[in-house]
Amino acid sequence: MRRTVLVARLDSVGDVLVQGPLVRAVAAGADRVVFLAGPAGAEAARLLPGVDEVETWACPWILGDPPPVDPADLAALTERIRALAPDEAVVSTSFHQSPLPLALVLRTAGVPRISAISVDYPGSLLDVRHRVDDDLPEPERALSLARAAGFDLPAGDDGRLAVRRPLPPVAPEPRGPDLPPGYVVVHPGASVPARAWPAHRCAEAVEALADAGHRVLVTGGPGERALTAAVAGTRGVDLGGALGLAELAALLDGAAAVVVGNTGPAHLAAAVGTPVVSLFSPVVPAARWAPYGVPTVLLGDQEAPCRLTRARECPVPGHPCLTSVTADDVVAAVEKVGSA
Repeated sequence: MRRTVLVARLDSVGDVLVQGPLVRAVAAGADRVVFLAGPAGAEAARLLPGVDEVETWACPWILGDPPPVDPADLAALTERIRALAPDEAVVSTSFHQSPLPLALVLRTAGVPRISAISVDYPGSLLDVRHRVDDDLPEPERALSLARAAGFDLPAGDDGRLAVRRPLPPVAPEPRGPDLPPGYVVVHPGASVPARAWPAHRCAEAVEALADAGHRVLVTGGPGERALTAAVAGTRGVDLGGALGLAELAALLDGAAAVVVGNTGPAHLAAAVGTPVVSLFSPVVPAARWAPYGVPTVLLGDQEAPCRLTRARECPVPGHPCLTSVTADDVVAAVEKVGSA
């Protein structure tokens, strides 16, 4: 058993949630797991089974809205890591990110053993330089790194996404006596505009789902209240800004299906075992980023001109990859995953 292992993943909610199998593998071979997360991913890291402590840092070479490089901030991070005194570190990154800048900080802080996936020559920065097929689903890609570092899942762990349980109650409206499990959740927001289904289409889907006999709850973050109110209209229940991440997990846990783009709540739904209707813009590959381990229907033109561009703003007039999806498509997909 290693005493303390630092696991790093410095981007967003979904990126952190798909590290769940990696974290559980590391936890099976360590006394203590410290997760170094970005500000957007810290709450998700606290939900992962196996994490004992979460440290937060805004990384200037990972975040989409990066802070400036500040020598004092880097020095402070180095001292924080030195104080944690990890016996080793596992640095997880997406395929387009380099682990080497963080590996340099970790090495400077005295971390004796560092593992990461790297296509670049790492010199003395890495002890385990792992190579992997980039078309693996992200949870499997991360787990392969844990295995390369010498960790593996305990017996009986199926390698799916998971969250800590018990989850908190959600009250009063969504989990009240008038709303038994089996409702449908529509989450219209996305981390970047290129991955969002247009709001008017989301509103049409709420109407169509209600017409089909579903109770529909509409979720979103504190900055999305205007969006969720418009999408919910008079037929859905507007929960915009009402739930923290753990409460959202509890809400998704009781849903028959979740209608959501390629964004954090899609992976949160997968982590609680709820089927997903995935409105998936092909700016990143579905093979890597589709909801993992749960019944899923993928909607959206995966061969659209925006394919694999990693665009944050849609580069194609009219956003055809997702505007091609109709409310009737969503209703049919909800029925399909609900019967899977």
